[in-house]
Amino acid sequence: MENSRRKFFKKAAALTLGAIASSEIIKATTVASSFLEKEILPIDAGKYTLPALPYAYDALEPHIDKLTMEIHHSKHHQGYVANLNKALETVDGNILGSPQTFENIFEKIAKLPAALRNNAGGHYNHSLFWTMISPKGGGEPTGKLAEAIKKEFGSTEEFKKQFTEAAMKRFGSGWAWLVKTKEGKLAITSTANQDNPLMNLTEIEVKGNVILALDVWEHAYYLKNQNRRADYITSFWNVVNWEMAEGLYNL
Repeated sequence: MENSRRKFFKKAAALTLGAIASSEIIKATTVASSFLEKEILPIDAGKYTLPALPYAYDALEPHIDKLTMEIHHSKHHQGYVANLNKALETVDGNILGSPQTFENIFEKIAKLPAALRNNAGGHYNHSLFWTMISPKGGGEPTGKLAEAIKKEFGSTEEFKKQFTEAAMKRFGSGWAWLVKTKEGKLAITSTANQDNPLMNLTEIEVKGNVILALDVWEHAYYLKNQNRRADYITSFWNVVNWEMAEGLYNL
């Protein structure tokens, strides 16, 4: 398992540097979901496991505090992992297909138990989210992603405004997303609870591959920001990992 994690960090570093532009991943037209499947969703003895963070719990301070990160990762995310493994035990493996992948789970999610939907989404979403924030984050997008953002939204400032609005307007718990649709365009959307844009559900208004993700559940910010979600979103822009987003956009 540790070897798998080391491989992920090595691949993630290559991704953020844009080194995969001509790799087999691109040649095979592997989408972001497959990248996640292979690199940041480790399995040990047939069970999903909690991926290690690529930084220390206090590495994002003062923007996101140590205690929030520790509880968020080791308690909330770990809970999704444990409950996902339990939920999978109740489902006939033939229904999910072979090999068992999140892509298959999300494609058939409407017909699967609610516990599987909630916990598969929780594990997948959080595993992605940890790569979306970084101690070296912040600043502005670059490269092809920056060009696409300017083309779609007019400017980075306008994009941030619209993304922030989506995150603020999500009632209750959920996520804000920047996705790349099947047409290759960028779109901002949000989902409730642990749903995501990869799920084959009628209530998912915008479907596509995730480029950027923001967790707006209260457990992501309440210890530091209490009910001030806007302050948390401002903190997110100070640690957002544009390099990872650029790499996902280029997949």
